[in-house]
Amino acid sequence: MNLEFLTPIKDSLVSNFEELFNPESLGRSIRIHSRSDGLPSLDGVSIAILGIKEDRSTPNNTGSGEDLHLIREQLYRLFPGSWDSTVADLGNILKGNTISDTYFAVKKTLEELLKKKIIPIILGGGQDVTFSNYKAYECTEQVVNLVTVDSKFDLGSLDDKLSSTSYLSKIIMEKPNNLFNYSNIGYQTYFNSQEQISLIHQLNFDAYRLGDVKNLEAVEPVFRDADIVSIDLGAVRQSDAPANKNASPNGFNGEEICAIARYAGISDKVSSFGIYEYNAKQDLNLLTARLIAQMIWYFIEGFNFRAKDYPFSTKEDYQKFTVLLDDDEPINFYKSNKTGRWWMEINLISNNKYKRHALISCTYEDYLETMDQIIPERWYKAQRKMV
Repeated sequence: MNLEFLTPIKDSLVSNFEELFNPESLGRSIRIHSRSDGLPSLDGVSIAILGIKEDRSTPNNTGSGEDLHLIREQLYRLFPGSWDSTVADLGNILKGNTISDTYFAVKKTLEELLKKKIIPIILGGGQDVTFSNYKAYECTEQVVNLVTVDSKFDLGSLDDKLSSTSYLSKIIMEKPNNLFNYSNIGYQTYFNSQEQISLIHQLNFDAYRLGDVKNLEAVEPVFRDADIVSIDLGAVRQSDAPANKNASPNGFNGEEICAIARYAGISDKVSSFGIYEYNAKQDLNLLTARLIAQMIWYFIEGFNFRAKDYPFSTKEDYQKFTVLLDDDEPINFYKSNKTGRWWMEINLISNNKYKRHALISCTYEDYLETMDQIIPERWYKAQRKMV
């Protein structure tokens, strides 16, 4: 396996390991890339942590990606849950001679992990690394869903260079385009122009305002359909995560962002998870490092409780409900007997490249709306993408 771009974690963290960490702590069970032992074996590994020490395209947040050992130390101190999965910490990808070199190194490393069906937890660095994460999925030869947790859409303008404030437009314009759907969770209207908000809706993408998602259960189906989840720490309010120069007084609180991380982990489809824009220079009393460590913990916790109930094979474990519509074809809904989660079926053309999106996640409320002859917006948007 070619992981030549990875460098070991900080030596001082390894040298003080026995002194710093309880024998039953998470740090004692993680396979760690150290200078003395080299890269760990990835046999049986389900999740791999890697840091990206790149900050050259992070406007007003220079310094992000440095001192990632502060997050690791807080993570290693935590105690694991009742988990069966094996976690590895593969170390860091350093800045390349050019930022393009860094993007290339990230893409190639993530490709290797995706081929091995190992879920990377990416610690940034700027959120522009999400573009490299997206590009890595070219090796899977499938269209993907991207979910960002961010106060802004990061569209920039067409003339902007790739950065943490413009990477989304680069993904949308990339050819070949393998993006099926984009969803943003927690945008704040005053940080986004009306033109950008309109564009997101015109592209049949999904955007949920911060005030509308305080009941997080409403956006659980969004994470259930995601392949890539990318979190900008700027989506968390400054009092809970000060280590970001673009932090705002408003945003998700610590408990909410940890719940979001758990939703990402428990999704059967999520195959990469990134937390970006950590700036250690702004980290008061290591508050943000501790929060990120707990977000990672909750992601791993969610992964270990994956139900694997996506109805792609036998329908024996599901209840099927067909809703007859007055002026359209009926819509089929499926409810998992194992978890009570719901899906609705999209009409597909035979051999359509979007076959893996024939069933999209939904809620019981979506089913009830359809019973009242109100077709859910998410069904309409998904159907339009099939054209």
